[in-house]
Amino acid sequence: MAGEIRHQGVVDMIDGQTVIVRITQQSACTGCQARSICHAAESKEKQVQVHYSGTDALVVGQEVTVCGEESLGIKAVGLAFGLPLLLLLAALITGISLTGSEKAGALCALCVLVPYYMVLYVLKDRIKKDFQFRIII
Repeated sequence: MAGEIRHQGVVDMIDGQTVIVRITQQSACTGCQARSICHAAESKEKQVQVHYSGTDALVVGQEVTVCGEESLGIKAVGLAFGLPLLLLLAALITGISLTGSEKAGALCALCVLVPYYMVLYVLKDRIKKDFQFRIII
């Protein structure tokens, strides 16, 4: 299905309607024959929390597919990297132009990130509602 990201995973834990699925995220070159000698090939295990209210019973160790909208990835990158970069650059330029000092501008730019990430932390429950995954058995 277009616009959808799918990962194979294994159910690690079930707590009511919350399911923790362990997925292995692999780089694009893991299918390459030279991956054993190449340092660019990597894979990481990650855990994804999924709200599951399906009728099929899940068991720990069961293989499932976790699906999410592609737009969620773009939104996550924007919140984690894009918006902070814009804030950092704006604060740097403003700080340098107001003080005339690059050191003061850099300090101002770094100080802008602290409240940004604090706001993200405060709004984490609201943001979590936007990032919903689903399980396909």
